[in-house]
Amino acid sequence: MFDLHPLLILVIGILTIVAMITLLRMNAFVALITSAIVVSLLAPGEPSEKISRVAIAFGSTAGSIGIVIALAVVIGKCMMDSGAADRIVRGFVSLLGEKRGAAALMASGYIMGIPIFFDTVFYLLVPLARSMHRRTKRHYLKYAMAIAAGGVVTHCLVPPTPGPLAMAENLGIDVGVMIIAGAVISLPAAIVGLLFCGWIDRRMNIQMPATGGLGEDSAEQQALADHQLPALLPSVLPIILPVVLVSANTIVSAITKRAEAGSTLKWVAEITAVLGNVNLAMLISTAIAMWILKTKRRLTNAQLAKVVEVSLQSGGIIILITAAGGAFGAMLKAAQIGPAVETLFKGDAGQQASGLMLLVIGALTGAVIRIAQGSATVAMITTSAMIAAMVPKVTTLGYHPVYLATAIGGGSMVCSWMNDSGFWIFVKMTGLTEAEGIKSWTALLTVVGFTAAAISLLLAAVFPLV
Repeated sequence: MFDLHPLLILVIGILTIVAMITLLRMNAFVALITSAIVVSLLAPGEPSEKISRVAIAFGSTAGSIGIVIALAVVIGKCMMDSGAADRIVRGFVSLLGEKRGAAALMASGYIMGIPIFFDTVFYLLVPLARSMHRRTKRHYLKYAMAIAAGGVVTHCLVPPTPGPLAMAENLGIDVGVMIIAGAVISLPAAIVGLLFCGWIDRRMNIQMPATGGLGEDSAEQQALADHQLPALLPSVLPIILPVVLVSANTIVSAITKRAEAGSTLKWVAEITAVLGNVNLAMLISTAIAMWILKTKRRLTNAQLAKVVEVSLQSGGIIILITAAGGAFGAMLKAAQIGPAVETLFKGDAGQQASGLMLLVIGALTGAVIRIAQGSATVAMITTSAMIAAMVPKVTTLGYHPVYLATAIGGGSMVCSWMNDSGFWIFVKMTGLTEAEGIKSWTALLTVVGFTAAAISLLLAAVFPLV
């Protein structure tokens, strides 16, 4: 049996994914699991184990992220149906005022993009953007783009959305660290995006089409009165509670690492370790979201169970795709990609330079895969799996691997165009033409993505966290 160079195996694996998705129009799960098997067959190892190790790696990843993704889907569905998501939006508008309507929409998209998928967030918020435009007679494009600026950046950088969660799993990053770093880097990126929204709005000067966008009438007619919505605190609790619990566990663990056994600090650390486990934190938040939906809409237990069942069905394919990506990454490691890449960086450049180069490679690779096949989630999963296989030990990077994840997430936003479902959601729901979508949506995501990647590179150099 002939042996292929590890880097050639890497190229074959990535080309298999891109070709199956773009040319054969295969589902991302089929493409990723096929590529994992191809890489495993080409990698060293006993022939009898080459297929079974793919299944083992698939199961390991599914066990790590499956519960979190499933619960996140349920939380998002319950928040939408109960009106909790709508209450958050109105809270931001009330806080910032209509004169800062674009900032309110960006903030709403930013918060709701953490547990809710972007297409749902945009569908919820775009009627409000149209309503603001009717009152102000201005800034239609700015309002719509502001939603995208906030919603996309947290969707690509902050767990528990599948892409960031998969990157944390592939790169061995604590979920709490991923949440904190993702939130820190995504906020300035979203603000830059908001500024770009105002700049492009002044130059394009697009007015809302007379007929509005897709789903305008149904979305606006279903708007609930304030008294029909839950209060603001319980509405936002399913989002902020897991963030607080998981982040607290990460912070307390770091503080008490050298505390003596039996001390008060160790006791606190044990409590936060239980409550801050991402699976338990998400389960508590799911229970709160379900309770809000049940009490506010007066559902029976059977009706509530049906809502959960429907949401879990949509979450199943996301778990399959993410786990297949984990299997692909494990097979790249089996192909000895890491040692092969490590030899490329030997020389006078030094350890930190090679680490920063990997960060740039991660961002650019994420961008290339995004442009080639359209899905930001697939780009994040594939790229993080590839980069993880290139890094034998994260201690050799010279900075915390979370910066790799945020750089890859930034790159995976870049240049969303007509092969991306998000592009069509934006264009059809706003009533823009395809050319206007490329000038606005595509340009916005490119600016936001490169901003996030640049901030990651800067922080890795000046604040490496090692």
